[in-house]
Amino acid sequence: MRSEAGRRLPGRLVRLYAGLALYGASSALLVKSGLGLEPWNVLHQGLAELTGLTIGVVSIVVGAGVLLLWIPLRQRPGLGTVSNVFVVGIAMDGTLALVPDAHGTAVRIALLGAGIVLNGTATGLYITAGFGAGPRDGLMTGLHRRTGRSIRLMRTGVEVTVVATGFALGGTVGVGTVLYALAIGPLAQLFLRVFAAAPTPPAGTVVAAGGPEGAALPR
Repeated sequence: MRSEAGRRLPGRLVRLYAGLALYGASSALLVKSGLGLEPWNVLHQGLAELTGLTIGVVSIVVGAGVLLLWIPLRQRPGLGTVSNVFVVGIAMDGTLALVPDAHGTAVRIALLGAGIVLNGTATGLYITAGFGAGPRDGLMTGLHRRTGRSIRLMRTGVEVTVVATGFALGGTVGVGTVLYALAIGPLAQLFLRVFAAAPTPPAGTVVAAGGPEGAALPR
């Protein structure tokens, strides 16, 4: 008979890749809304404007670069970490190609709302799969360990920097950026609880230290 870990692995993999794909799709909906992006995608969009690359390709390149910073920080990537680099960017570009441009305020607001809620859903799926932090969150936790500063301070410092840089390069900062910042924490906590109620990963696999309230987002 297969071990308990073996029986749970297929479901965890489905949860991982569904979460990553939905995360990319949710980011694309925020792009289409034109009302503001998540902090890292403000940077990605600004770099895309500068280089002529798609925002999904820029996301992959930046994610790979951030992952290289894990080396001096002595962070250890997991399957989810490496998958995050590629799947989110590919899903973002694919969704952008499929979803038509938004015309009218009502449609743009609907895309914004759908993108934020879908992002929270994707966060719950990805984290509860238990395959490791995303490259950007690993950067923040690594800085926390190396500097002794709080994760909250590290996250705030990094994200303020990337938003400011992205905005200077032409990335979209707007009401959607503020709404995302206010809503993603409660939404992520809600969906972490929802998906954590499903069969959990095998013993010894850390999904989110301290429960949903302590979980990092998958960026």
